[in-house]
Amino acid sequence: MNVRLFKPSVGEQELAKIKEAFDRSWLGMGPALKAFEKKWAAFIECEQAYGLNSATAALHLALMSFGFPEGKKVLVPSLTFASSATAALYNRLEPVFVDSDPVTLGMSLEDLKRKYDEDCVAIMAVHYAGHPLPMDEIMDFAQEKGLKVVEDCAHTAGAKYKGKMIGTWGHIGCFSFEEKKVMTTGDGGMICSNDPDALKDIKALRWVGIDKDNWKTAKKYTDTSNMDAMHWFYEISLPGYKYNMNDLAASIGLAQLERLPEMNRRRSAIIRRYLDGIAGMAHVQPLLPFEPERYYYWMFAIRTEQRDDLMVHLKSKGIATGCHYTPLSTQPLFERYGGSCPYVEQEAHKFITLPLHADLTNEEVDYVLEHLQHFQPQSKTGVSEISASKA
Repeated sequence: MNVRLFKPSVGEQELAKIKEAFDRSWLGMGPALKAFEKKWAAFIECEQAYGLNSATAALHLALMSFGFPEGKKVLVPSLTFASSATAALYNRLEPVFVDSDPVTLGMSLEDLKRKYDEDCVAIMAVHYAGHPLPMDEIMDFAQEKGLKVVEDCAHTAGAKYKGKMIGTWGHIGCFSFEEKKVMTTGDGGMICSNDPDALKDIKALRWVGIDKDNWKTAKKYTDTSNMDAMHWFYEISLPGYKYNMNDLAASIGLAQLERLPEMNRRRSAIIRRYLDGIAGMAHVQPLLPFEPERYYYWMFAIRTEQRDDLMVHLKSKGIATGCHYTPLSTQPLFERYGGSCPYVEQEAHKFITLPLHADLTNEEVDYVLEHLQHFQPQSKTGVSEISASKA
């Protein structure tokens, strides 16, 4: 058996939406994107939502929207994907790396407060693996210090924390629809806010500085009832980027959003099966306190003292694994910013990500659990007990 680590769950519903875009012969920014943005805003209970080509673009533009002075600092967890920190660099800001909470592996509030200084202007609040940060406490601290909060929701979508949708706690929320995430548009992202001023320039920033709906204008080209020759007119008032989502991606997103509750339920059921299956295994433990009946997770992972040996063992059985992530505070790109994060830097070598996606079968989960159970930790002599028994 070969078991994939991640896999997008796509099929006939997505193909039907793509066909609609093909039938319209409009694949750029158009009516599908408008519909997706409207439905996404309703889904996460926010006022504004704009589709982008990635969550990386969303994080970049989120920090840009605040207009921070160059050289100011952004508090970023060390245990996260690179984009959470490079978004600061794109804006000529400095990342300040925050250690992980030993239990949840989310940003440590104690280390966050310790590393705050008067040059800090924002917090990048990453819901690692999909487990929510204590956003009420983070927002209280942010308000006290005058900080802006960007919620990095790349690892989750559709869950609530204390009755409020994740992604709407911070000043701006950013979501990922990259192919491996809880839902996909192939590549893509969404930037959201309930602050009417926060995203006022996003439509122009995502499309080379132009705020215009070309698909609406195109209808006027052959409309004989409208003889206004100025339908082509546009203005560029700020430097923008080519960050827009297109209708082809949005068409997939519309189908995926309809299926997201079902896919989240399936992922939660898989995580519960994993948790029940490893409960009696002394050599592994859950990566964090997963609560699949309450929250929606992008990944499932474990901790073990024998990470490399266990990964090789699982690979030999056709089971793909991963490591999420190497702490950013140890990466060469960020050496100049310092910020030691001793807990996660010492603990990260124990992390193994196991297969998780909505199409994963119970048989595949049980196959993974079987070979987790069969793995024998290294003995003191350095020879595994399983190898010794074969000899």
